[in-house]
Amino acid sequence: MGLIAELKRRKVFKVGAAYLVVAWLAVQATSIGFPAFDVPPWCLRVFILGALLGFPVTLLLAWLFVVTPDGVRFDPAKSGTKRLTSFAALLVVLALGWYIQGRPGFRASDVAAPAVASHAGNPVPVRQVPDDRSIAVMPFVNMTSDKEQDYFSDGLSEELLNVLAQLPQLRVIARTSSFSFKGKAVDVATIAKALNVAHVLEGSVRKSGSMVRITAQLIRTSDSSHLWSATYDRQLTDVLKVQDEIAADVVAALKVKLLPTQKVGNPQQTRDPEAYNQYLLGNQFYSRSNAEGYRQAVEAYRRAIAIDRAYAPAYARLASAEVFAADSAETAAENTAAKQRALDAADKAIALAPELADGYAVRGWMRSNFAWDWAGAHSDLQQARALDPGNSLIQARFGQLLGSEGRLPEAIAEITRATETNPMAAGSWGNLGYYLIGSGNLPEARQALNRALAINPDSSFAHSNLAMLELLQGNAQKALAMYQKADDGFREYGVAMAQHTLGHSRESQRALDALIAGYAHDYAMQIADVYAWRGDKDKAFEWLQRAYAQRDGGLCDIKVDPLLASLRTDPRFAALVRKMGLPA
Repeated sequence: MGLIAELKRRKVFKVGAAYLVVAWLAVQATSIGFPAFDVPPWCLRVFILGALLGFPVTLLLAWLFVVTPDGVRFDPAKSGTKRLTSFAALLVVLALGWYIQGRPGFRASDVAAPAVASHAGNPVPVRQVPDDRSIAVMPFVNMTSDKEQDYFSDGLSEELLNVLAQLPQLRVIARTSSFSFKGKAVDVATIAKALNVAHVLEGSVRKSGSMVRITAQLIRTSDSSHLWSATYDRQLTDVLKVQDEIAADVVAALKVKLLPTQKVGNPQQTRDPEAYNQYLLGNQFYSRSNAEGYRQAVEAYRRAIAIDRAYAPAYARLASAEVFAADSAETAAENTAAKQRALDAADKAIALAPELADGYAVRGWMRSNFAWDWAGAHSDLQQARALDPGNSLIQARFGQLLGSEGRLPEAIAEITRATETNPMAAGSWGNLGYYLIGSGNLPEARQALNRALAINPDSSFAHSNLAMLELLQGNAQKALAMYQKADDGFREYGVAMAQHTLGHSRESQRALDALIAGYAHDYAMQIADVYAWRGDKDKAFEWLQRAYAQRDGGLCDIKVDPLLASLRTDPRFAALVRKMGLPA
């Protein structure tokens, strides 16, 4: 009781209470003010740490210094000082422990760790204990001296992944995530932490003449122990069979019980080794994600189909490649023709293999992206989800369909699932960021877009959307600097808007003129965005009509495009939405 009385006499309780009130108000103010001025999130965390450390220091100072009519004098009490000092030290240790051990809900710079956030009011855990039936198929190492043969070892790995993914009893990490470790010196523990898996399948491929040697090993990530390993020496003509053998051995090692109707293998495989080889080449070209890569992929898939007219997966991949190759078409007519060829290829894939999800997935995406057949898109993507429920690409595309319909909470939830299934997919993070902007959740949008750029620093869409976010938050100068570094088309588009916001009308018009002169046939939607941002509604609607005539893929997001906000009360906007068949 003597210590309590002394604490009251020295006003330690009053000083401590006053400090807590002031500190709480300061933290509340900075929590609002820091994001408004784009102060990095770690600054707020440091500020809170400072406030916590200040509390025990304030208590100790109140005890050691006494206020008298003559001023403040140093007057430590004979007893109690050691106890209060120990208490203050404990509070300091706890504050520092919170800072060191605590983790923010999201770290955009931590590429290896699955990011988390709360989307649509639903918190998503940072990391769960990996499912014992989860597995990541790593890219098999090409042991051949010719590095140009990487496409073969990569393709073998991807085909194994696809076979295993057909079993709903297994959680198989998507290719984008597992292949992100290719060529990197990382151990199994790092892979397990990044992808949240219990098992890793890795191996190597060596081709010599007409023979191929494939080694494979299944590793338990909890202790890096080998559950199973095997070596397969086969003729190149038998490589299609050995994939099914490896997959079956892996399933047996994981002790997965198959249902009577289930079979390990790919029923859509071609029986022709050269058709398969061309298919793998097409996949390699497609993965380069540039105009020339898509063009070469189209040619390779066509060669595969010419050899095997019943090769359904090649038709499905051809459809995707045709759409992306169309983006670099020199005329609107060429663009339209390529998209029609893509639809025809998707139809063929479905006709040949109605049990294959790939054909439905790509056709559903095309129906929503530029055909605007919303009912057909729903039917296809729902069928694809039923056939392959764990496919992150299908999840992302279904999320985009929901976004086009203006169902943002559902779209965000679906694309969030895609990022959980495939945490290294920059495209899904970029799409998530875009729809979060549309929903008005700008802080989490920034986190998702930063995540996309951390995975793929060259993503033009993520760069453009992040610059748009800066523009929407009033940071026109920062947005201008970002747009000036963007790819052709996106650069002129963004500069025109940023310069307008900065009051530089001449520079804005110069950029817009360049955008129209060079990209009118496939950037009609972006041109409409610029006019809407500048407040010229008539011109904006004129270019929206052009986008409609050109079947511009960007128009499918007309209901959520934040740059078109000024047009939404205009009757012409509702009329165009109805014309596209979208729900009002």
